[in-house]
Amino acid sequence: MNKKNMLLAGLASCAILCLSTSCRDFDEVNNNPVAADREQVLPEYLINRGILATQLNPHVAERAFILYWKTAGHQHRAGGISLGGFNDGWSSDYYSRMSTEGLKPLYEAIALAEERIKDGSARPFEPTILSVARIWRAYQLSEICDMFGVVAIDGYMGTNPTYVGAKEAYSYMLKELKEASETLKTSPSPKPSDDARVTSLDYAYKYNAGKWRAFANSLRMRLAMRLSEVDPETAKTNFEEAAAAGGILQASDRLEIQEKDGWDDLTGVMSRQWNHQLISPTYNNLVLGLGGVSSAKQLPEERYKKYFKEANYLGIRYQHHFPLTTTDPSRGFYFDGLPATIDPRAYKTFIITGDTLNPEFCFYPSWAPDAAKKTDYSLKKVGESDKELEKIDTRFTWNTWVSGSWGTLSAINDLQQIGTMPRLANKYRNSTSKRIFFAEWETYFLLAEASVRGWNVSMSAKNAYEAGVKASFAYHGAGFVSEYLASTDYNRVGTSVAWDHTAEPSATVAMKYIDGYTKTAGTYTYHYPEMKSRLYTKAMNDHLTKIITQKFIANTPWLPLETWNDFRRLGLPFFETPAVEKALDNMPQLTSSNFETVSIDFFPQRLPLPSNIINGNRQGHESAVKALGGEDKVFTPIYWAKKK
Repeated sequence: MNKKNMLLAGLASCAILCLSTSCRDFDEVNNNPVAADREQVLPEYLINRGILATQLNPHVAERAFILYWKTAGHQHRAGGISLGGFNDGWSSDYYSRMSTEGLKPLYEAIALAEERIKDGSARPFEPTILSVARIWRAYQLSEICDMFGVVAIDGYMGTNPTYVGAKEAYSYMLKELKEASETLKTSPSPKPSDDARVTSLDYAYKYNAGKWRAFANSLRMRLAMRLSEVDPETAKTNFEEAAAAGGILQASDRLEIQEKDGWDDLTGVMSRQWNHQLISPTYNNLVLGLGGVSSAKQLPEERYKKYFKEANYLGIRYQHHFPLTTTDPSRGFYFDGLPATIDPRAYKTFIITGDTLNPEFCFYPSWAPDAAKKTDYSLKKVGESDKELEKIDTRFTWNTWVSGSWGTLSAINDLQQIGTMPRLANKYRNSTSKRIFFAEWETYFLLAEASVRGWNVSMSAKNAYEAGVKASFAYHGAGFVSEYLASTDYNRVGTSVAWDHTAEPSATVAMKYIDGYTKTAGTYTYHYPEMKSRLYTKAMNDHLTKIITQKFIANTPWLPLETWNDFRRLGLPFFETPAVEKALDNMPQLTSSNFETVSIDFFPQRLPLPSNIINGNRQGHESAVKALGGEDKVFTPIYWAKKK
């Protein structure tokens, strides 16, 4: 079969795959899709199919977005990949879907649009359609490459793929984005008078050339920054060009797609009810104390008032009931109320334990709502797990604890259940929000980082940083942003908000606490994580740390792959190590004797390639491992990531 016939056969098959909502108006195609020819199949249908596949149906979303990205990116409390584990079936499901239903239609759309332009049959807006396909293809390739460390940039048109490493892939993607952006500078957008059905197929921008160009430029900035530590010259050149061309700087330009209830590609990526999505220790340590805005200001309702704790209160210490073999600086404590100060976005993102009057309280799973509402738990006596030491009421408390191996502590501590920790707000779970792929705050934080690096961009680092914070606050509907931006208070890992405040915290802070066993009040010497417990060792409160701290908070919960990417690239923000009371099966390199001196080997770096590649394309797998430059394992760092 020659290439043209292969293309037409592929186009016919993609016509069959079109969603009913996309294809129902095109009766001439639906009458006999198997006989579809070049005149009947349009590139925008193929692009629609490719973008919908990336949106991820609930089956694939749970595996990739929740169990891989949110876990590795420390956006919720979980084990799995964060403990070195992975599931080949999950990886295969994601990879197969993105290859056959995501990338294949995009490659076919590009080939078809290019042929139309070449032979003169193109519509006036065909270059815009072609550019959108190239941009989304670059996005999809980057997603796969960031997960696995390698990606095939060919092989989607009927041949076995060969794989390239991230270095070659990023060079290809950056070039694609540059060229597509240049085309969109002058190519026209489709108008309703041309064909209203064309714009209806683009759920993000309705084929608005200017908005797609802004996304292409912001995506190019994101990918260029990924190379900042390994190829700063390439990173700088691409970033400066993309920044000069103009990216996503307004909420109206955000690339987001409306979710809907049900079970298809538009169903919410965080909607599976059995995923608890509890607040992570990483997020908690970043937001506690950050910004100096009191809980009392944020929560004026009467039901909260008696739960507010005073500043510098650490909680109740139960050092014999919580794991201490972790770098989490809050280890060993139970917080029996609401913090004196906290980032105002925290209460918008995660809902207070037991706060069932809050309309955003999530009662999932719906078949067992009492599990979420339950707030009475117990601690058992050490060495006597059948005898109760104390009953704990978790209503209106703010806690989370590390995952990992709790060893014998699990038998005497009942507090690892879903009713003990804040959980993700209902609006992110019920398929009524818009899934964000790129937001204006990320562009601002990228510009801030570029400015800190001395690159030539249009905004000062401070202005870009503060614009990013303000954009994130606006998205969450959070108040007190001016007070927040002026704050010099440190969070639990030693970082403040105010841009001009770069003084390092003292190594320790005297904090108030209650001994859980004697019930006496005392003073506890709180230790910020030492440099040996951090992958980023330049400072706790420098400008780069501030930027990535704010970027992490802002990107929670929609962009977990990016929080994982930033940590792999920079070691920022601070990620705690999992508990290791007993050896971890998939992470034997982390032990109870070395956990305080961290290395990249304590954090997942990538996912092994699916077995269907190994078994079905052995030569391709060999090329992938060679391109990776290391073993096909979880802890092999990819090209742009830290190596030590």
